[in-house]
Amino acid sequence: MLDKFKSSGLGWLWLTVIFLILDQVTKQAVATSMELYQSIEVLSFFNITYVHNLGAAFSFLADQGGWQRWFFTAIAAIASIVFIVWLSKTPKENKLLSIAFALLLSGALGNLIDRVLFGYVIDFLDFHSNIFTYVLSTRHWPAFNVADAVIFIGAALMIVESFINNDNQDETDSKKVSN
Repeated sequence: MLDKFKSSGLGWLWLTVIFLILDQVTKQAVATSMELYQSIEVLSFFNITYVHNLGAAFSFLADQGGWQRWFFTAIAAIASIVFIVWLSKTPKENKLLSIAFALLLSGALGNLIDRVLFGYVIDFLDFHSNIFTYVLSTRHWPAFNVADAVIFIGAALMIVESFINNDNQDETDSKKVSN
């Protein structure tokens, strides 16, 4: 088991733990120091706003009868298992992909904990700007949390890594053809 840990992406689980702790600490700090729906302006385009999200991203399915709690809990649990398996199968030399999986795992676990404990996810990062009006037809981006942010970053890193990996594969294929 120790060999698998040293030779695979599992060595990046420390990153998962750091962001999982950061996610849970920030959510609890907001939940214990603010009233639900209370908003504190931090910058002209950023507030800390305490909300409960009963759904998924952008409050998808939030207005359903409660079944979505267990549905999204199951999805997060399955995704967490998948990310652990992928981490274990990723060679340690593939750092970018390992970091991506570690971040995705952290985010999935962070929101999974909320759903199991509370039945909703605690969100509080509230960005708003006129720029969003052009993109979303609204001034407010939906509130999110640290777990959501690291899921986004992890997914972005996977996309970047796929282009880098594809470029490396193209170079390898070119060398094979020219020989």
